[in-house]
Amino acid sequence: QVQLVESGGGLVQPGGSLRLSCVASGFTLDYYAIGWFRHAPGKEREGVSYSSGVDGRTVYTDSVKGRFTITRDNAKNTVYLQMNSLKFEDTGVYYCAAVEDFGLADGLALEGAVYDYWGEGTQVTVSS
Repeated sequence: QVQLVESGGGLVQPGGSLRLSCVASGFTLDYYAIGWFRHAPGKEREGVSYSSGVDGRTVYTDSVKGRFTITRDNAKNTVYLQMNSLKFEDTGVYYCAAVEDFGLADGLALEGAVYDYWGEGTQVTVSS
């Protein structure tokens, strides 16, 4: 049974950092693309970052470039999202999602519709 479990969310002040984890089970992470998405109240779900299991490519939405870093540890079947210099607008529920990696084009990497499996999410709140 495919399962994704996120953790690492919490309350942090602006400028602070968090590291989110996404632990996968039921499949081998090496052959899957992983995306991180967030959903803020009153806003549409937004693709944040992507990691290819096949060629190591990463993609970031413009608002997080230079602040967020996606990495994966295939031995632990885990993907991480390191979030630095957090801003109020980074607040939301963060989800990881997976899809078998046949080489997603960069233009599709942050589109939620292409992903097959989703976690339950972890809340990130940036507040002073």
